[in-house]
Amino acid sequence: MITLEVRGNTKLTPGFSTITLGGPELEHLKPTGFDQTVRLFFPREGQERLRMPKLSSEAWMAEILLLPKSRRPWVRNFTIRRARPELGEVDIEFALHGDTPASAWARHARPGDPAGIFDMGVTYLPPAHAEWQLLAGDESALPAILAILEHAPASLAAEVFLEVAGTADIRSDITAPEGVRVRWLARDGADALPGRLALDAVRKASLRPGRFYTWVAGEAGLATGVRRHLVRERGVPKPDIAFFGYWRHGRSSPG
Repeated sequence: MITLEVRGNTKLTPGFSTITLGGPELEHLKPTGFDQTVRLFFPREGQERLRMPKLSSEAWMAEILLLPKSRRPWVRNFTIRRARPELGEVDIEFALHGDTPASAWARHARPGDPAGIFDMGVTYLPPAHAEWQLLAGDESALPAILAILEHAPASLAAEVFLEVAGTADIRSDITAPEGVRVRWLARDGADALPGRLALDAVRKASLRPGRFYTWVAGEAGLATGVRRHLVRERGVPKPDIAFFGYWRHGRSSPG
């Protein structure tokens, strides 16, 4: 368990903010890949302090659930967007989804506010045999995909599909190797369910020849839909697809 505090809160676009966390305990974080995932602990509204678990293994979950809600912190999964170990800082990007606990906290977080993280490792593990990569996600997966592209080797060849809530959330300053083609997809208030634009775009895309690795994450229907399409319609081996349903439309995470 790593206890930190907020050092900055920067609005990136209408739908995204970056929270900078820092503290001397970050020396205990040992990044192992591009999409470094952490459990983020942050206080509920009205809590005077953040109560972090004392256990440093996965047993912390039972410890948290035994607490009454009045003392229990919120816990959500996030990807570290950038790390600056020399400054003892990490950045975490928040997709501001309505009034979810994480979005509400991110909108109001101020320097000095408490937070904590627990390292969960990485999920982006491309095999050596992959000739190119397919990366797809909605706004909840955007920080992970941008971190992957920013740290990827210059030789990376990839087709990338990024869905966001609105055109104003499209980034013009992303860093990616020359062999990467990025397609931005904005819902702009359309009735389409989150993730549907990215799923349809993958279904209709003319993909490169050769064996490829897929990493897709976001709304559950997007993740499972892309996997199902690739396996059934394009004959992609299941082991070559990593898919993660970060959230499910219409259903909130338990508190």
